[in-house]
Amino acid sequence: QVQLVESGGGLVQPGGSLRLSCAASGIIFRIYTMGWYRQAPGKQRELVATITSDGDTNYADSVKARLTISRTNAKNTVYLQMNNLKPEETAGYYCNARYRGIKEYDCWGQGTKITVSS
Repeated sequence: QVQLVESGGGLVQPGGSLRLSCAASGIIFRIYTMGWYRQAPGKQRELVATITSDGDTNYADSVKARLTISRTNAKNTVYLQMNNLKPEETAGYYCNARYRGIKEYDCWGQGTKITVSS
């Protein structure tokens, strides 16, 4: 059974930092592209960052230079270091695992909430 479990969300002041973690089980983690997405109230889910099995990263323009995605295959975990957070980044943050081969696999975590407010 595939499980993606996010942690690290919470309340943070504008300009503050948080580090999200997503622990995966039930998949061959090292071959999956891992990603973070977010969904603010009343808005569509949007890409934040992805990291491939080779370690190549991709970021939404709005988060470049402030957020860093990384992975530790030995721990089946992907991270999102978030610096200089802004109020408009208040949202649910969701971990995604994706593999495209002969079959496609697309898995989501339950999400962790971040509130950026003073």
